[in-house]
Amino acid sequence: MNEHSNEHKLELEEDSTEKEEQTMDADNAAHVAEDAQGDASPFTGEDEQPMFTEDTFADAGAAARIAELEQAVAQEKERALRALAEAENTRRRALKDREDAGKFAISRFARDLLDVLDNFSRAMDAVPQDLKEVDERINAVLTGVESVQGDMLKIFSSHGIQKIEPMDEKFDPNFHEVMFEAPGTGKLEGTVIQVIEPGYVISGRLLRPARVGVAKGDPGAAPNHTVNEEV
Repeated sequence: MNEHSNEHKLELEEDSTEKEEQTMDADNAAHVAEDAQGDASPFTGEDEQPMFTEDTFADAGAAARIAELEQAVAQEKERALRALAEAENTRRRALKDREDAGKFAISRFARDLLDVLDNFSRAMDAVPQDLKEVDERINAVLTGVESVQGDMLKIFSSHGIQKIEPMDEKFDPNFHEVMFEAPGTGKLEGTVIQVIEPGYVISGRLLRPARVGVAKGDPGAAPNHTVNEEV
């Protein structure tokens, strides 16, 4: 009877020990789970990722490559714009040269004809006034010469050639050539008092300067200009 009781007691003790071991295993498992949760990211609940990865370095390299390509594109764009501007300037210069060639191609020929035009004027001025009055044939010749001279001036004008006759104007060294100076004229110094030979310009460019005489200066002379009072 006692032996049977002892065996039953031993079985109870073994069951109790086994239950304690199971309880300890469960506690240990719970502690492990808590430690695992403590290691997880407090923000996402996921495991914390490493700071640098292969993707990080790949993204940095791609960004640097993009910046390099953008700089290269900007440089090529600048070169293209500069080349375009130079081409446009060259085109404009070529166009202007062509226009100037058309305007001034006859300059030398026109300059040679000016001597002929001057001779017509000299021929008419050489005939005395009293001879014109007594001989109608002289007047007829002079009328013909004057007509030819007028036709030449019209042709000159159609080609952009204009006559310069600066009588009573201020001397301009760009278009006039002084042949003499005369004092005591009552004119302001530098005023053209005589046109010895008219000048000519072609499309605004000097073809031949007007040869003139100018006043040397008179202290008592009034200025030969007016004040523009228009507003």
